[in-house]
Amino acid sequence: MLSLNDLYRGFRDPEVIKSLAKEIAIEAAKYSGKINIMEVCGGHTHTIMKYGLNQLLPDNIEFIHGPGCPVCIMPKERIDHAAALASLPNIILITLGDMIRVPGSNGNLAQFRANGCDIRPIYDPLDSLTIATDNPDKTVIFFAIGFETSTPMTAVLLDQAEKRNISNLLFHINHVLVPPAIDAVMADPRAKVNAFIGPAHVSVISGAKVYRSAVDSYNTPLVVSGFEPVDVMESILMIAKQKAQSIAVLEIQYSRAVSEEGNLTAQALVNKYMTIRPSFRWRGLGPIPDSALMLRDEYSHRDAEKVYREQLPDREIDDHKACQCGDILRGLSKPKDCKVFGRGCTPETPLGSCMVSSEGACNAYYRYSGVTE
Repeated sequence: MLSLNDLYRGFRDPEVIKSLAKEIAIEAAKYSGKINIMEVCGGHTHTIMKYGLNQLLPDNIEFIHGPGCPVCIMPKERIDHAAALASLPNIILITLGDMIRVPGSNGNLAQFRANGCDIRPIYDPLDSLTIATDNPDKTVIFFAIGFETSTPMTAVLLDQAEKRNISNLLFHINHVLVPPAIDAVMADPRAKVNAFIGPAHVSVISGAKVYRSAVDSYNTPLVVSGFEPVDVMESILMIAKQKAQSIAVLEIQYSRAVSEEGNLTAQALVNKYMTIRPSFRWRGLGPIPDSALMLRDEYSHRDAEKVYREQLPDREIDDHKACQCGDILRGLSKPKDCKVFGRGCTPETPLGSCMVSSEGACNAYYRYSGVTE
């Protein structure tokens, strides 16, 4: 029986990767045009850059980085909401990972924390239950972020809070959806994308079926891929074969984890507590209809946006003028096109969210290619 290390070595085997690269070149040569593949998820961007997959491909295949990084697409006004909530008396604000370092209009959450706000970054949302139980005299607000991948965990957290009657746990919901973002990318007349690598973990929850309309509407191949380098290369080969045959279909490369229907139990739990938000403003993409979730009206007593409506700023805030994160998220620019990349903007001193997040394209280029990429 293969050990986990043996399995991972197989997915990262240089000889397998080189063999796939040769097959890709053969198929890509059968296509007369440019194959512009958007990898929607930032996890795929990091795999591509870390293993140098972009350097193994023929000249007529190009990667275009997409908006599938939940930290990167969060607009400044939502960060300002979190800061405003954390600044209120008797509030404990909880959020995940990189969110604490994303710049808002008045600084990031790490700076508010240094100034005395009780802001706690966590890695397991269920820790919020313990924090709320241990602090009955405080209101604990979970600043929830993420695509379809992390939404079920927020629903589980809310479900447990309801069942255990933990009344001092509230939610600020910032969960967003992949398919509307694809539509927004393709609606831009400047878009060059003609194929997609679909996200892995998102698709485990949503199922591959959610991308079928994009394939049909834009006549673009879409292959749901795993995150390992062999996964990505195999997915590119599947796309190249489709292009060579002049077809556009939905395929699942990551079949060991993704199905057509997805996780129906998780979907049902999310639908119990959340519904579609009419519009949500994405950093770089602007307002996208039906692209995010919010709590259902029957759970408005847990909705921090409604409970603290009067205390939250109501304004849209643009990014730093020198930052090209918006164009990068739309697939119109690469990190190397930004004049401040690796100079005024680094992971230690980020001007934009694409450099902050561990899934951000700028972070990936800086980490694996340096300022000269």
